Amino acid sequence: MEIKTPIISVAPMVDKTDRYFRNFVRMINKDVLLYTEMITAQAVLNGDLERVLGFDEIEHPISLQIAATNPKEAYEAIKIAERYNYDEVNLNVGCPSDKVSGNMMGACLMAFPELVLEIIEAIKKATKKPVTIKHRIGIDGKNILPDTVKRTLLDKYEDMINFINIIEKADLARYTIHARIAVLAGLDPKQNREIPLLRYEEIYTLKKEKPNLQIEINGGIKTVEEIETHLKHVDAVMIGREFYENPMILADLNKFYNIEENKISREEMVEKILIYVEKMEKNNERPHLFLRHTQGLFHNVKGSKYWKNSINVTNIKNTPASEVLREILKSIAEREV
Repeated sequence: MEIKTPIISVAPMVDKTDRYFRNFVRMINKDVLLYTEMITAQAVLNGDLERVLGFDEIEHPISLQIAATNPKEAYEAIKIAERYNYDEVNLNVGCPSDKVSGNMMGACLMAFPELVLEIIEAIKKATKKPVTIKHRIGIDGKNILPDTVKRTLLDKYEDMINFINIIEKADLARYTIHARIAVLAGLDPKQNREIPLLRYEEIYTLKKEKPNLQIEINGGIKTVEEIETHLKHVDAVMIGREFYENPMILADLNKFYNIEENKISREEMVEKILIYVEKMEKNNERPHLFLRHTQGLFHNVKGSKYWKNSINVTNIKNTPASEVLREILKSIAEREV
């Protein structure tokens, strides 16, 4: 499926961007690029493939984000993933988790650009789909990187340029860059999204210096106005937590694609959710696997607490989720929400 430009994407988020959340996003917006959660090559090679890689047709366009430690496992994993017809493949070189870095995956690989190049080339041998990368502007690898590494602090603009100068030989389709360094020891993933300073200007400068590269910016972006500002400097924008916590922002993005459609209402969203949940109940699936991702539907508007309390009831009581949703729709109609 064609990926529309300018690309606005929903960032890969562990324990969040599963197929249920992605279906939820598609109820609001059919154009943004979706990502899987970060999936390790080993999970593909040794796991339940349908659980690890399965997705629904409605989720297109969708990118498979893979984490790998070496070219061989990357190649083998993507060869298997080809059965699932993802729209592109993204290599994770940005995850700051010490557990991930300790296994020589994620952000720590920024210290090994030649290895990253080999992994990308292996992926490109395994697929004809576009191959992209997600990385940070730099890393602090103290106490994580092996002793053989000469420098553990790679936090300057020049370090990012040196990294890109090597990996760009692979002719990647897009570079998604989180505008913070990753501190591999001492900060957890949440802290790594908040404590290191945002350095958007360095990504703008990169685009000026390398205009032939497709550059996507990520990190701390929260509003449509901020998306507009960034698109004056780069090619694409990725947002994660804000889309998850305040998903109705996704309904405000039609103008970027010159689409003249009425913005979907929250009542219409609840109606769509009801249909999806009824299908889950018929298939003996737990509706809470889907509903847990909808907590932010009424973010910062009247009815937020009522919505959260109501859908959480479906996880702790035997009340069918579809009945709860019908009551919510009734309340909306009566203007109680």
